[in-house]
Amino acid sequence: MTKISANALRGASLLALMAPLFPMQAMAQTPSTTAAQEAASLTEIIVTARRRDESLQDVPAVVNAVTSEALQKTNIRNLTEVQTLVPGLTLTTAANGTGGNAQMRGVNFDINASGNNPTVEFYLNDAPITAGVILQQIYDVGQIEVLRGPQGTLRGRASPSGSITIATKKPDLYKEGGYLSSTFNDIGTANVNGAVNIPVIEGIAAIRVAGLYNDDDGTQVRSIDTTQEKRKAYSRSESGRISALVTPVDWLRLEGSYQSLVTNSRTHAQVESFSLANPAAPASPTLIKARDQEGFQATPRTVHQGYDIFNWRSEISLLGQQLIYQGQHYTQDIYSSVTQDSANLFPTAVIAQNTESHIKSTSQEIRLQNEERVFDMFDYVVGYFDNKNNTPTSLNRPTPVALPAFLGRRLQTVVQTPLGRLGHSREKSVYGNVTAHLGDATQISGGLRHIDYQDVGQLFVNGALLSQDIHADKKWVYTASAQHSFSRDFMVYASTGSSYRPGITAVGDFNLQQSALERSFVNLPAETSKSYEGGFKSTLLDRKMRLNISAFHQKFKNYPYRTPGNGVYYINTTALSPLTQQPAQFNFVAAVPVEVNGIEGDLAYDLTPNWNIGAVASYALGKVKDGTIPCTDLNKDGKPDIITSAPTLTQLQAATGANNVSSCKLSQRSSFQPPFSTTVQSEYTQPVGTFDGFVRGLVNFNSKSQGDPNNAFDDVKAYALVNLYAGVRAPDRAWELTFYAKNLFDTVKVLTRSDPLSTSYQELQPPTFRTTAATTVTSTYTEVTTTPPREFGVNLRVALGSR
Repeated sequence: MTKISANALRGASLLALMAPLFPMQAMAQTPSTTAAQEAASLTEIIVTARRRDESLQDVPAVVNAVTSEALQKTNIRNLTEVQTLVPGLTLTTAANGTGGNAQMRGVNFDINASGNNPTVEFYLNDAPITAGVILQQIYDVGQIEVLRGPQGTLRGRASPSGSITIATKKPDLYKEGGYLSSTFNDIGTANVNGAVNIPVIEGIAAIRVAGLYNDDDGTQVRSIDTTQEKRKAYSRSESGRISALVTPVDWLRLEGSYQSLVTNSRTHAQVESFSLANPAAPASPTLIKARDQEGFQATPRTVHQGYDIFNWRSEISLLGQQLIYQGQHYTQDIYSSVTQDSANLFPTAVIAQNTESHIKSTSQEIRLQNEERVFDMFDYVVGYFDNKNNTPTSLNRPTPVALPAFLGRRLQTVVQTPLGRLGHSREKSVYGNVTAHLGDATQISGGLRHIDYQDVGQLFVNGALLSQDIHADKKWVYTASAQHSFSRDFMVYASTGSSYRPGITAVGDFNLQQSALERSFVNLPAETSKSYEGGFKSTLLDRKMRLNISAFHQKFKNYPYRTPGNGVYYINTTALSPLTQQPAQFNFVAAVPVEVNGIEGDLAYDLTPNWNIGAVASYALGKVKDGTIPCTDLNKDGKPDIITSAPTLTQLQAATGANNVSSCKLSQRSSFQPPFSTTVQSEYTQPVGTFDGFVRGLVNFNSKSQGDPNNAFDDVKAYALVNLYAGVRAPDRAWELTFYAKNLFDTVKVLTRSDPLSTSYQELQPPTFRTTAATTVTSTYTEVTTTPPREFGVNLRVALGSR
């Protein structure tokens, strides 16, 4: 399989989807069922949160399950869109393509500043995987589970806020079949994906081939710069996956898959005239509103991402026990070019940071667990986990050198500083979890995990070693829970758990003369946390209604708080000859104490056999408690300044002295998500002739958010987004035609707003023009992110035999 060409696989996958591989009469059809029969009572949701199949209502934790059917019904094409179904979850990807992040339960995470140990772990087919690989176009997915709260005694790696598992569809050993789904919309999207299932030896071996092609206009942002020839944004993804399943004997199961994904994109930073947020700010040459979806920079961001994922698994089941070996190896090849001329001072020149990463990761896990309850009382899981990461990255840091403004500020040269970041880490851990069933109504569960972690990183500037950081830790974490069912329809539970994340080295400060204070905001100690949770799960009205509510409290020590927006200003010494200082910005990270409190709820109700409604809500408020953080503090009052223009080098030198960066001690929010969010869904079905007609609605509400406390202009008012779906389908769901509108009312909200964009450069000084002085020019625009644009589209899905 390792010799398979990625391009050939992707092409073969899509061709296979469109070719009639078997006669129509041989395709086994699923039994016809009417909508009324299906909606007679709440559908039981099965999850694997505790490493075995269980009803969602029996698990003493908050689990949001997003089924394959839910993904289809809401036309979710990219994993980041799952946040529309799971309130309190924010999924984003980095503009430079280097990664992604998930935020949940009141704390932030940014891979660009915080390394590869996230607050929320991702798993693909039971193996850990970085967010950047998985927050892409998705297809042929079986189920997604969002587990909230500390994880680590049952699988993979420890994480303080939760985990997200993605399971792709497995081959069917008995039925041929497949599906083809195509989506087209009014904003330039063409998405085609599907799968074909082939039993090679009925009941013993089968393969499944799936593929995807997606072409869209990316962020929809166009540049107004007249020198920009290629102004249109785009994103193009191609992917293929082949999966195999073999069960040669009843007690042995073997699985394996290979997936290739390639994405190429060109985007522009979306901007808005700063005067729209701050009337005192200078007017822009061209007024740009958030609704315009425009940028002003001449140079777009270009990103190439290539991922190859190998996943394998074996299961041996004997004497009521099960031995599982799970392995995965994936590679990331990422090339990106991002302009460093944020203020667009030199539109005819390309002043970009080019980044190249070739990352490899391998994980292996072996665990033993029971299939039959031990002594009719105990369920257990014990295992060993080993994860290796190798993360070499190289990039350049461009420094423009130009004539003074009175001579036209003409660019004379761009000095390139080559930078290299080498790093490798390894985590080895052993873990175990036992659940005791005390009669039919009560369960007590507890688990431990011992983590042995090592990480080595090296930073090279101009080929010379600038710094080396080593993190080595050994740590225990635990979980415990108790639950009691007062009846088969009402269960209460309480749980507690601890978590650990290794110390990090934030990458991005390439100052050749770092101060001790500056280094403390780059190299951070390990984080620990403790969490407490309680709640109940219930079914009501003859099991036609589900109501689950939980509350939690979590306390962090040494939480890596990343400064938001463009970061804070500091003095950067560059490798110009002689060494030269200039203002720069970086998202430094500080180890701070954090407390989070929250409440979460889930309601589902079948009003009639043809009409259902559901709601999920989340409230989480995290606060930094008297923490020391990096800040821009020009007046030296110990409080972060509200910045409307870049400071001069002289101002920074006066404020920071030999520290290069200022620090402030204060209490503020640890997350900039809306504290409260909720999702409401409803579907009504009705026979239309020989077909079933349906109407679906999806509403996302987000409360007001104050954003960055140090930015007075990025607060967000409460808003709601409404999606509407309507169409017809065959009674046996062999086909479905859906017309949809996402963001039906074209709601445009600015979700984040940076400081005014600026460009720093070295200015040649008269009369000799042989010396330079640091100069910073601030633009009249600020970078923003907004709610998704309105989208009208149509989806046609056809399925035959095994889906």
